[in-house]
Amino acid sequence: MDKLKAISTGTVNAILKKIYKILVKIFPFLPKQIDVHFRELLKGSTVTLIIRLLGMVVTYFFTFLVTRNYGAVAMGIFSLSQTVLLIASIVAKLGLDSSSLRFVAEYSSQGKWGNVKEVYIKSLKLIIPTSIFVTCLFFFCAPVLSQYVFKKPYLSSYFKIMALSLLPFSILFLHSESLRGLKKIVEYAIFRNMSIPFAASLVMCIALFFPKDMSVPVIAHVIGTGVLCAISLIVWFRHAKILEYKAEKSLRYKNILDVSLPLMLSSSMLLIMHWTDTIMLGIFRSETDVGIYNVAIKIANFTAIPLFAINGISAPKFAEFYGKGDMRGLKKVVMQSTKLIFWSSFPILLVFLFFPSFSLGLFGKEFKTGFYALEFLTIGQFVNAISGSVGIILQMTGKQKAFQNIMLFATVLNITLNVVLIPRYGINGAAFASMIAMAFWNLSSVIYVKSYLKIVTLYIPFLTRKRIKK
Repeated sequence: MDKLKAISTGTVNAILKKIYKILVKIFPFLPKQIDVHFRELLKGSTVTLIIRLLGMVVTYFFTFLVTRNYGAVAMGIFSLSQTVLLIASIVAKLGLDSSSLRFVAEYSSQGKWGNVKEVYIKSLKLIIPTSIFVTCLFFFCAPVLSQYVFKKPYLSSYFKIMALSLLPFSILFLHSESLRGLKKIVEYAIFRNMSIPFAASLVMCIALFFPKDMSVPVIAHVIGTGVLCAISLIVWFRHAKILEYKAEKSLRYKNILDVSLPLMLSSSMLLIMHWTDTIMLGIFRSETDVGIYNVAIKIANFTAIPLFAINGISAPKFAEFYGKGDMRGLKKVVMQSTKLIFWSSFPILLVFLFFPSFSLGLFGKEFKTGFYALEFLTIGQFVNAISGSVGIILQMTGKQKAFQNIMLFATVLNITLNVVLIPRYGINGAAFASMIAMAFWNLSSVIYVKSYLKIVTLYIPFLTRKRIKK
């Protein structure tokens, strides 16, 4: 019986090997042999992608609950409150969630659990008082924000409620990125991509049995975030062996902040670039143009989902290899992730590039006027795809300040082009500005990675393939 089992297992493995050889010929990005790191990339990115898609479904369900039971006004109130929370959280976190990812990945791969505990405790000591300070600022400045920035005084009470979720929100992100550093991708993806809308939806379902109030969606978000913060603490303690080891004293707070603050500034620049086009279109053009452009952005950004999924597992692996000084291993994983990003994004890019009217038309005939805007945005995403995870590479290999400077220049370039182009060309000018800014920061990062790490991340099939093999 055992012999028959061994023979059947051997036959199956032989068949699978033949199938994989055929796939290698069809898809040039696949390595001739699957090593442990490529298997980890495939598994981690697939898990992240699935959970991210589930998170989108849950988010749509939460939106459905809000709009159907409380109306469009309540959804608008929640969206504005959440936007202000996201902006405030960038300052509150000080980039400590991203720096924790790098340090945890580096130390845990070397078995230095005392250093992992030290990074966590010091990050927590920084993030708690900062978050409390920003929460107080958010709370007491809510009337000013609502009246003078948004011209809607009634938003003040909702902003005050949302401010209460800032501390647990920041700690939740610290835990999720730290779990990512341990390569606990399932836990990271759940906490990061779907846990908050899921928990808020549960609270919303319970709230349906009580009198309706416009603040319910915001309250549901606050309660859900608080519960998840507690759960993430338990999960983090379980995986990080926090109670089993004594914290080291090898890092000063300055060492952590030297890494985290540039990461915070880079995140700020990305956020500014994301909102600049919409804000300036709102100033120079009609609400219709803003609506069409935002639909075009959402369609184009759909191509970035594989990038986010692959970055979920590639970031801690970059930090791991760099921490060990294994530059050969780092180069191999970088190229594997770059190929995966390109080939998983390319089919979607082709659809949006050659059938922009069809894609936009799904949202209504009036959206077809965003034809050229979607073309420009798709070209920008194409450059993003062929460049690979350059931003993550720089952040995980000690060059976060260089990436910060690149993003700062790209943001200034984007704002300048928007000011010049939007008054004359409208949404097409905004899309062109975004394309140029995205191409600039990606290609500049590619050049910097090449000069700093001697790794070519730019991947164009059949053109760069020979160089990679060498």
